[in-house]
Amino acid sequence: MLGMGLTLEWRDFQQVFTTPRWVLVGVALQFSVMPFLGWGLGKLFQLPPFFAVGLILVSCCPGGTASNVISYLAKAQVALSVCMTTISTLLAIALTPVLTAQLSGSSVDVPAWGLFSSALKVVLLPISVGVLLRRFLPQLTQKVMPAAPPFAVLLISLIVGSILGQGKQQVLEAGGALIASLLLLHFFGFLLGYSISQLLFRATAVSKTIAIEVGMQNSGLGVVLAQENFASPLTAIPAAISSLVHSIYGSVFVALSKRLR
Repeated sequence: MLGMGLTLEWRDFQQVFTTPRWVLVGVALQFSVMPFLGWGLGKLFQLPPFFAVGLILVSCCPGGTASNVISYLAKAQVALSVCMTTISTLLAIALTPVLTAQLSGSSVDVPAWGLFSSALKVVLLPISVGVLLRRFLPQLTQKVMPAAPPFAVLLISLIVGSILGQGKQQVLEAGGALIASLLLLHFFGFLLGYSISQLLFRATAVSKTIAIEVGMQNSGLGVVLAQENFASPLTAIPAAISSLVHSIYGSVFVALSKRLR
């Protein structure tokens, strides 16, 4: 999140004012299609409560910065991608806890306030620091920025590896259903994001961008929120596996997008 903040400028938000419909539809799909897919797939595959809640949690997360890279490689609208990622991330401070609590509260006690306070700490604070550093210490920011993305990837990889290591037995026991649910979650995220936006806008580059934003979640955020707010460490496992699944799908989408003109 700090690395994301370092990349942001006011012009990144201009897309909201130039083409607000694109942004509004993309963000609306992000926080409607994915959460209900997560809830529905958890029911369909009858996942254990801690996996079901973890699946819902990651499906309620915003888009991640990886989507901006995939948008660039897929020759989509990078400015729109950055704008959607930023706005969905800020909205996630409130929407992720509320949606997670509403969709999974009957399965297990969901600490909505804890998720909200964690989102403030994990999202708003580091992004704000990054924006301020870019604004007031531009020379320092320019020196730090090249190292920020690989450092973030390293940290997320270590977190994901440690979580999967802790819950390897449970993953093996429920692995088929859990992995299938995550494969379908991100597959339908890409498919519905593209289909609905193409139906509304008839603009391929815009539809590709929205598909990427909807299909790729900020799984790292989901991992941290799960770790900080749920007693069972297994709740973080769906988000950990999600980071691998959506990265593979993103790469496949880049290859397929060459045919989407």
